[in-house]
Amino acid sequence: MKQRLLTEFGQGASLRRQDYTQAARRALQDALWHNSINLAELFGKEKEAMLIDVEVGVQQPEQLDTDALKDIFPYGQISINVTKGGLDVPRPDGNPTVIATVAINVSLDLEPAT
Repeated sequence: MKQRLLTEFGQGASLRRQDYTQAARRALQDALWHNSINLAELFGKEKEAMLIDVEVGVQQPEQLDTDALKDIFPYGQISINVTKGGLDVPRPDGNPTVIATVAINVSLDLEPAT
């Protein structure tokens, strides 16, 4: 049974290029780079067994390349869902600063407690 064990949050920005994928990459790095958790090993599982569900929020979800985000994860089974969220901050030149937000849920397939 899939058991969620960990949730991490992050935020990233593309200051001048309006690059939603780069903003999301930076948000993922923000969430991941502050932790070193050996979650799979705690349960006697291989790292590849981790089920990693990513929620990304950006103002223009259709502009996001989810395949370009998967290589940031060194292991695990990655699923990415993109929704409208984040923030486009207006700038005087007319090109907004793009902010992406992410939530990363890490789960394992575990036997239910008896």
